[in-house]
Amino acid sequence: METVHSLNAVRMGIDTHQEPVVYMRQDCHVCKAEGFNASSRVLVTHGSHMLVATLNVVEQHVLPPGSVGLSNIAALRLRAEQGDALCIAHAPILQSMSAVRKKVFGHALSSSEMRDIVVDIAAHRYSDIEIASFLSVCAGSRLNLDEITSLTQAMVACGKRLSWAGERQIYDKHCIGGIPGNRTTPIVVSIASAAGLTLPKTSSRAITSPAGTADTMEVLTNVDLRLEEIQRVVAQTGACLAWGGAVNLSPADDLLIRIERALDLDGEGQLIASVLSKKIAAGSTHVVIDIPVGDTAKVRNRQQADRLAALFTEVGEACGIYVRCVITDGSRPIGHGIGPLEEARDLLAVLQCQADAPRDLRHRSLLLASHLLDLAQNCGLEAALLQATEILESGRAWGQFKMIVAAQGGMRELPVAPYQHQQNSSRHGVLSSIDNRRLARLAKLAGAPQDKAAGLRLHVEVGDRIVIGQPLFTLYSDSQGEQEYALEYYRENRDVFCIEEPL
Repeated sequence: METVHSLNAVRMGIDTHQEPVVYMRQDCHVCKAEGFNASSRVLVTHGSHMLVATLNVVEQHVLPPGSVGLSNIAALRLRAEQGDALCIAHAPILQSMSAVRKKVFGHALSSSEMRDIVVDIAAHRYSDIEIASFLSVCAGSRLNLDEITSLTQAMVACGKRLSWAGERQIYDKHCIGGIPGNRTTPIVVSIASAAGLTLPKTSSRAITSPAGTADTMEVLTNVDLRLEEIQRVVAQTGACLAWGGAVNLSPADDLLIRIERALDLDGEGQLIASVLSKKIAAGSTHVVIDIPVGDTAKVRNRQQADRLAALFTEVGEACGIYVRCVITDGSRPIGHGIGPLEEARDLLAVLQCQADAPRDLRHRSLLLASHLLDLAQNCGLEAALLQATEILESGRAWGQFKMIVAAQGGMRELPVAPYQHQQNSSRHGVLSSIDNRRLARLAKLAGAPQDKAAGLRLHVEVGDRIVIGQPLFTLYSDSQGEQEYALEYYRENRDVFCIEEPL
C-alpha cells in the first residue's frame, strides 16, 4: 500500500499562473523516502481538496523542516492556510499520456482516447509541459475530421452548458483571428440583437493577437459575468458580450489556450474545437464564422480557407450546430486602432456613425451582420444588408450596445497610456502593404493586450501616397521600457510598412 506523508503548508506567495507548484527542502524526509526529484509530479491532499502539482526542490534555509511550500494557485485550489496539514503522495499514473505518445507517432486517436486526454487536462492532471506536447503534436500532424469532432465533444462534456427556455434558435458569430484591429463582434452583436436575434456572445481573450473581443470589451465594461448574470443580461437585452473563461463553459479549452498563448500556436484542429465547443456550450444553434485570408493572415490562401470552412461545417453538423463560413479579405489590418483601447475607440466610432469611423470595419461588420440576419430570416443577403445598414445608421445599434453595456455594469472611463510616440515615415512612395503579423507583434511588444491602453493607432492605409516625415502610427505604452522595446523592433522591421518608391 502506498505511503502517504504529512507536511505543514507554507504559502510562498509565488505566482506560477495556473500551474500548481509545491516546494520541498532538498533534505526533506518525504523526498528521500519517495525518491522525489525536481519536476516530480506529486498528489497533494487537504481534506476533500486535492491536486496534482509539480515539485520544485529548494535549499534548507528557504523552508522550515517538516513543511511544504505552495504557490498561489496551489494554495487556492487546496483551500490551504498557513500551517495546515497536507498529505503528500505519488501522483497517479496518467494513462491518457499513452494516447498522446500514440499521436506523436502519427496514429489517429479514438473518441475514448481523446475524451480521456481532455478529462485529465480539465482536472488539472497534466503539467504545462504535457499540455504543450499534446497541442504541438496535434498542430504538427493535424487532426482528422473524427478527431476534431471527438475533441470538440469532449471539451463540451467537461464544462457547463447554457440553455435558453423558449428560444428555438440562438445565434453567434466568431472570427478565427489573425487580422489586427478586426473588432467586428460588438458591432455585429449590437446590430443583430437590435433586429431581434438572441446572441449570448462569450468571447476569448487574445491568444496570438494584440487584443481579443473580451480584452477590448473589458476596456468599456465588465465582462467577467457568471452564468446567472449572462442569463439575466440576455433576458434584458437579447444579447451579451462576456468573457467565456469566467463561466467555465469549456474549462479544458481555457487551459489549452493559456499554453497556446505561451507557444504562439493555434493549430487547425484545436482552433475548430475551441470555437465550436464554446458555441455549443453557450447553447448556440447557428454560427457565422469569419475566415480572413491573406499573405500575412492566419490563413494564407483560398485553398486553406476552403479546407477550414469545410471542417468547421462538417464538425458543426456532427455536433448539432449549423455553421456558415464567410471568407473575407485578410490582406491588411482592419480599422485604425490596434490593442484593446484603440480597437474600442474604433468600434464606438462605427456604432456612433462618426464621420471618421473606419470604413473597412464598418463594411465588414455590416457584411457579417447581414449573414446572421439572413440565417434567421432567410431573406437573402441583399435585403439583410439593407436591414443591417438601416439599424446602424438609425442609431438603433448604438442604443442596443448601450443597453448591453448598462446591463453588464455600465460604461467605464477610458484609460490613458502614459507613454506615446508618433512614428514618421523616412521614405516616400505608395504604401503597398502592411504586414499583419509584424504589426501585431509591434503592438504586443508595446504591452497589448495585458496593458489595456497599450497598442498603436494607424495614420495611413494601404494605397496611400506617403511623403517623408508623414506620421505612420502612434505607439502607446504603459512604460518607457516597453516603448523602447517596441520601437527597437520597428527599427529592425521597418518594412512592416512596405512603401514602394515611384519609378
